[in-house]
Amino acid sequence: MQTMFRYNWIVREQWYEWCEQVAYEELIRHRTGGVGGILHTLFHIVDVEWSWINRLQGKSDFQESFDSYHTLEKVRRLDKQFRPEVEAFIYAWNESLEKRPFYDPQPDGTVAVDAWGEIIRHVIAHQIHHVGQLSVWAREIDQKPVSANVIGKGLIQPDPE
Repeated sequence: MQTMFRYNWIVREQWYEWCEQVAYEELIRHRTGGVGGILHTLFHIVDVEWSWINRLQGKSDFQESFDSYHTLEKVRRLDKQFRPEVEAFIYAWNESLEKRPFYDPQPDGTVAVDAWGEIIRHVIAHQIHHVGQLSVWAREIDQKPVSANVIGKGLIQPDPE
């Protein structure tokens, strides 16, 4: 699980670097699907990751609007601000947390109960889903997207022979 978070963080940083080469107008242009545009989607990925980690720990959810983070530098700064606490939580993960129940009050008054392990994997899949959208949008503006390949990122080193 930690490996896939590291994968997501590497890919996210590669998307930030990709964004440096793209006109700001393209980064904020509203696009079909997703939460809006390229930069808004990157903000959303950071927001959701942080929010779920906080909620699992019984802390308050992040409630800021993209309007306050509408530049690449601000999104990167927010990610950098949140990352140490997210990393600490992820690297402290252990088997005993997998099936711990999370009680999530719903708008209709019911309470959804999900396992922490399922929520953590949702956070991983959430970014991967949105990175797919970023890739489509990159191609729409005739730019090569960041590679989604897990292989070659140095995430797991093979045992020596």
